[in-house]
Formats: sequence, C-alpha cells, structure tokens
Amino acid sequence: MIVCCGETLIDFLPRKGEDGASVFQPFAGGSLFNVAVALGRLGTHTGLLSGVSRDFFGDSLLNAVHASNVDTSLCVLSDRPTTLAFVSLTDGHAKYAFFDEGSAGRMLVEAELPELPAEVTALHTGSIYLMAEPCGATVEALVRREAPNRVISFDPNVRPSLINDRDAYLARLDRLAGMSDIVKFSDDDMAWMAPDSDFETFAARWIDKGAGLVIMTRGAGGATALSRTATASVPAVKVTVADTIGAGDTFSAALLSRLDSDGLLGKDAIRALTDSQLHTQLGYAAAAAAITASRPGADPPWKHEMEQTS
Repeated sequence: MIVCCGETLIDFLPRKGEDGASVFQPFAGGSLFNVAVALGRLGTHTGLLSGVSRDFFGDSLLNAVHASNVDTSLCVLSDRPTTLAFVSLTDGHAKYAFFDEGSAGRMLVEAELPELPAEVTALHTGSIYLMAEPCGATVEALVRREAPNRVISFDPNVRPSLINDRDAYLARLDRLAGMSDIVKFSDDDMAWMAPDSDFETFAARWIDKGAGLVIMTRGAGGATALSRTATASVPAVKVTVADTIGAGDTFSAALLSRLDSDGLLGKDAIRALTDSQLHTQLGYAAAAAAITASRPGADPPWKHEMEQTS
C-alpha cells in the first residue's frame, strides 16, 4: 500500500458560462489528492492521509477519491474549513491563489497523526503542506518517523506565494531530501530553489545528503533522473495539451505505481536501479503525465488506458 500525505482542496477553475460570462467551477483537487487518485486509477493499493473538513466540500473530496479506489480511513476529520484554490491559466499553465488560513489541512498537528498499517510500503508527500505551519512540522515529523522502515517519496511542488521564509523552507527541503528515497521536482521548482545551479549539481547535492533518486521534469522537455548507480532521460510524449494541471502529480503516481508493479519499490532496489530500468520507469511516468495534460483539469489515466498505450 502507498499512502499519500498532503493537501486536499477545492480548485476553482476558469470556465465560460452558457451566457459567455467568465465563471469559476469547483473541482476536487490538491497535489497529493491528485497523486492518490492517479495511483488508485492505475490499480495500486492506495491510501490518503490528510486533514479533511466535515463541510460539504470535504464530503465531495472524500467521494472523489473513493471513486478512484483510494482508502480514506487515515484521513483526520475536523470542523475546520476546506482549503480553496483559485486557478488562472495562461497558455495552459496554471497559477494559483490559495485560501488556507485555519483550514482542516493546514492545522493538522503531529498528535493527530495515525499509525500507518503494516501493509504500507511507501509514503509520498510534499506540496503546500511543507510551506505552512503547523502542517509543515507535522509532515516532517511523519517522514522522520516512517523513513527507517518505508520508502519515502516527496515532491516539493513549490508555490512561492505561500512561502514566507525562504531560508527556513529550503532548509526543510534539505532535511526531507536527506530522508527520502525518491525526490521529484519540476524545472520551475528548481528555478526557484536553485536559480544559479544546473540539475546534475543540484541533484548530486541532495544525493550526498541521503536522497536515493532525484528526478526533474521539464514539461515538454521530458524528464531526467540521477542516482548513485544510474542516470536516464526521456522525452515528453507528444500530445495536444489542454492544460498542465495534475500532470506532474500523475508523473509521480505513475512512477511509484510502475516501481511497485515491477517489484522495485524498495529502499535498496531504488538505490540499485540500472540505466535501463530507470529509463523504463521514467517512460511510463511520462506517458501517464501526457494523458493527463491532454485533458482539461486533473484527470489522470486509468490502468486500462495505460495498457492501450504500451
């Protein structure tokens, strides 16, 4: 079982009403929500650990992940409000405005964290839970608790507008990288985290801190990965892009799902990947991300759709 720990929220996406007026339509979302949905659709036993509101937005979030075969028994329910995110699109690329103060997710504290079942083999986390308190400290405590016994995967998914203390945030990313078996980020993330560095230098620094495998996605430029034993790059799969919402999350999910199905989702196995094995994993993840990018909103592929592409 792979557990995704992080935000669930309502994305308000720009649409045109029947009268032609600009409107915002609500959709269940959040980076870690999207990863969990994608994993569930790909046939991987998946759980979600998130602070979820008992309001009607929270009900819709739980219903949406249930529809993609995701277990929500680890979610922490509260009467706090649901996080809301308003999205603007420019040439298919999304920018966000978050309304998160006092939300069910943001206020998640370490004392509320459940014990993970023995069947959990991997934990994936990241995104906006890392940028605010107390949830940032909560996630870091969870990773520290689980890292000795479970595969840790994390995606910073940087949202600069939510970061009040750049140095403290970067220090947190360094600590999490040192405890992680897989780190994945986008070229936009890296441009903010290390604007004067190249991927190889930056990845090597995190590997020296303890990361097993470091991956950077470049949108239409494909993806590159580096570990102590392997390096690989794959091109993006060419599609007509509707928008990029959820594509990076789908990449993370598909990578974890393929590693799991190939029997490679283990600490030692990840650190011993060959160039060929790594290339295969990245190719599968890129193909899944392309399907999501070809459809409006975060709509990851199902397992049968991926089987049709192979």
